[in-house]
Order: sequence, then structure tokens, then C-alpha cells
Amino acid sequence: MGGRLFARKPVAHVQAEFHTGEMKRTLGPFNLVSLGVGAIIGAGIFVMTGQAAAVYAGPAVAISFVIAGIACTFAALCYAELASTIPVSGSAYSYAYVTMGEVFAWTMGWLLLLEYGLAASTVAAGWTGYVVSLLHDFGLIIPPQFAESMFQYQDGALVNTGHINLVGAAGILAVSLLLVVGVSESAVVNNIIVAIKVIVLLAFIAIGVTYVNPANWDPFVPPNEGGAHFGPQGVLRAASVVFFAYVGFEAVSTAAGEARNPQRDLPIGILGSLVICTLIYMAVAMVMTGVVPFRELGVPAPIAVAIDRMNPEWAMIPWANSETGTLNILSLLIKIGAFAGLTSVMLVLIYAQTRVFYQMARDGLIPGFFANIHKTFKTPAMGTIVLGILIAIAAALLPLGVLGDLVSLGTALAFAIVCISVMYMRSAHPEIARPFKVPLYPITPILGVIACVMFMMGPILIGLASQATGIDYWAVIFGGTGTVTREYLPTILLVSYVVIGALVYAFYGFRNSKLTHTDAK
Repeated sequence: MGGRLFARKPVAHVQAEFHTGEMKRTLGPFNLVSLGVGAIIGAGIFVMTGQAAAVYAGPAVAISFVIAGIACTFAALCYAELASTIPVSGSAYSYAYVTMGEVFAWTMGWLLLLEYGLAASTVAAGWTGYVVSLLHDFGLIIPPQFAESMFQYQDGALVNTGHINLVGAAGILAVSLLLVVGVSESAVVNNIIVAIKVIVLLAFIAIGVTYVNPANWDPFVPPNEGGAHFGPQGVLRAASVVFFAYVGFEAVSTAAGEARNPQRDLPIGILGSLVICTLIYMAVAMVMTGVVPFRELGVPAPIAVAIDRMNPEWAMIPWANSETGTLNILSLLIKIGAFAGLTSVMLVLIYAQTRVFYQMARDGLIPGFFANIHKTFKTPAMGTIVLGILIAIAAALLPLGVLGDLVSLGTALAFAIVCISVMYMRSAHPEIARPFKVPLYPITPILGVIACVMFMMGPILIGLASQATGIDYWAVIFGGTGTVTREYLPTILLVSYVVIGALVYAFYGFRNSKLTHTDAK
């Protein structure tokens, strides 16, 4: 039994799967870079930047982005080597299967569902806010009971509101149907969306520079106020927060089955999207904290606050639906950019999740319909629809950020496993051709593991250090008035999620694995 649990998929087997794939290979380097940018630029830039500045780092949040970007670069280089060497759709799941064995591969795939699928549902909550605001500008009002998730934080505790976020659920279903139609069609839409949000952010930077007040940057690193609030400690804590604003570049590796030349183009997509987004993040953070005092940025829409503070007269236009009779056209453009940005994030995250499940189904670890390819669209249509429905349900129930720490744990662990996988592959299979090689080996993957472990410790320590009492988890879920606090909830969900995953593997994956019925070791 132990041998079956740790059975590894032979590299030759993985490379053969690459050449027998059924999906259309239509994605080039531009589409792959756009895919990565589409996943990265979203809630992180439109929400997280302000929170990190207001609570932890002040203007030095720009330095936090540099630190997080460097840490992500270690993992990105490792992803690029593995993606060029093992070009399969399963991303970190497939890498773990080759290097660490089936039980680790299953764990990786289960964590990727957490990272991609549930992250998409939480992004949908933020997307809903911008949709409601945009429609309000045009005189269309959506009642809160159809635009708020069932569970919300009030006074630091999770409560059942009785509402349901139908707007967010509809958004998830819409992008899922687009993915069913075809990846090339989805790529075209994603390219358009990415262009819109990048142009909007560049416009914000270009206009905002003229409104920067250098006094808002003094002190650039505010003195420490205890714990991780400001000072060098705060800059590092903010780095662990914004680290996960970079989640998405690794989604490029899940497109291996549909890339025209994955050995060459996947590293371009992974590293190119990371560099572009790092530069944009830093510039936006500098302008935002230069226009608005950092303590005022701890709001859901910090960029909109900065735009309102600029309030240029030339941007004001007559607007009958506004309470003041005018509308700030820049504010409207920012809302459109945020709407577009979060839409592309949902699209790429769901795309990545369906491709991971496609590979897991081909391996027999989950039901086979996730790997069934539609005869016309050449996409895993049924699996995409099922995942879309499940993610839409989560979007209707879960508030933005409720799974932030939980998703962060899964992401950091995935990055660490990829760094370890590079070291294993270099040792066990030195003969394999590597179109892209990690520079400064083995220093780069070792630093990647260290950085990921450091970023994982923040959420874990918060959960362990919490002293909250009186938790009534099931009462909240089933309509009561329990008091599940924000500190405890990630730990509760993580434990529950791991137990469910173990049961699914024990009763289905372990019994139906195709690999363990072979002589693979």
C-alpha cells in the first residue's frame, strides 16, 4: 500500500501524454503572457494594495511589492523550467506526480482547487461590487439581497445574512460558458479585457503623477506602532500580503496542452507576465500613496479614492443619474477597468482549474467526465460546466477575502513543491533536455522554498495565536447566530477541506488510479 501511495509517474509517460493530447494547440507567447497578466492584475491591485499600505507598510508598500516580486521570481523560474521540461496541463499537480508520488500529487491537485476554484469565487464577490456600482451610475439599482453573499463579517465575526450573491454567481457561469466554447475564443476575449485594464492603470499612473504630494511619502517607512504595524516588520508583513497578489503567473503552465510551442513559449508567458505586473504594481502603489495619505487607503476601492482626491475639472461631465448632476469620468473608467480586471481573473482561474482536473481525471484520480473532450469545441466541456456550477455556488455564499489566508497557504505550498521538484528532476533525470534552465542552480530553488515557507507562516501563526472563544461554527452555517471569528475561520476551513480531500482520495482516487495498476515506481 505504501508503494502505491508514493508511486511516481515516469517522465516518459508524461511526455507521451503531451504528444497524445486531444485539445487544440492555438496559444502563442503573446496569448500566454496575456493569460498571466489577466490572472495577476485583479483584486490584488484594486483592493489589496490599499489595505497593505494602510495597515502594514505605508508608502513603503512599493518596497513590499519588490520583495514579493523577487520571491515570486524564484518560484516562477522553477515553474518555467518544469513547464518547458514537462509540458502538461496539470501544472504543479503533474510535477508532484513525477517527483514525489501519487499521494503528494493528489494533495497538490486538491490544493490547486482551493487556489484556483475557490479563489475565483471570492474574486467574484469583489467583481459584484464594481458591477453594482457601474449599474448604479446608469440608474440601475440591484437590491443588496441579490448582490451580497450569504455569509458576511460583522464586527469581526461571521454571520448568516440570508442574502445570496446572484450577480457574482452569474459572472462565474458566464465565463465558464465562454471557456466551454473554446480556448482560442476565450483567449481573444481575455486579450481585450487585459488591454482595457492595463490601459486604465497606465492612465491612472500617468495622470496621478501630476497630483502626487511628496509630503505623503514622508516618512516613507512609518515608525513601528507595535507588532507588524509599520516599520521594517510592517514592510515584510505587507510583502507576505501582496505576495498573493501575484497568484496567477503559474496558471500559464496549465496551458501546456494548448500551447503551440510550450517548451519555448511557457517560460516567456510565466516570466513575462510576472515582470510586467511587478512594474505596474510598484508604479500604482507609488502614485496611490503619493496622492492620498496612506492611512486613508484601507478601503475596498483605494484607487477610486485616489481618483476622487485628484478630482480634475476636465474629467467632470454632466450626468443625469448622479446625485450631484455630474460624474467623474476617470472614476467611471477605473470602475470599468476593475470590472474588466476581475472578469479576466475569474476566467483564467477557472480555466486553470479545469485543466488541472482534466489531467487528474486522465490519471483516474477523479471521475472521468472531467477529461471528456467536446467533439466540436475541443474543450473539457462537461468538467468545465460542473466546476462552474460549484464555483458559482461558492460565489453566492462566500464573502470577498473570507478564504484569503486559506488560499494563500495552498499557493505558497504549491510554489514550494515546484521548487523542490526542480531539484529532484535535476538529480534523478539529468539527461532530460531542458529548453529553459533555472539560473544559479541550486541557489534559486532553495531560496524559493525558504521564501514560500516564510510567507506561509504568517497566516498559520495568526490562526494559532488567536484567543477567540465561543465559536459556534455549525450554528452560523445552518442559520443561527454563531460567532466564528476571522482568525479561526481559515483554520476551521483548512482542516475540514483536508479531511474531505483525504476521504475522496481514499474512497475514489486510490481505488481508481491508473498509474498504480502499472509497474511504475
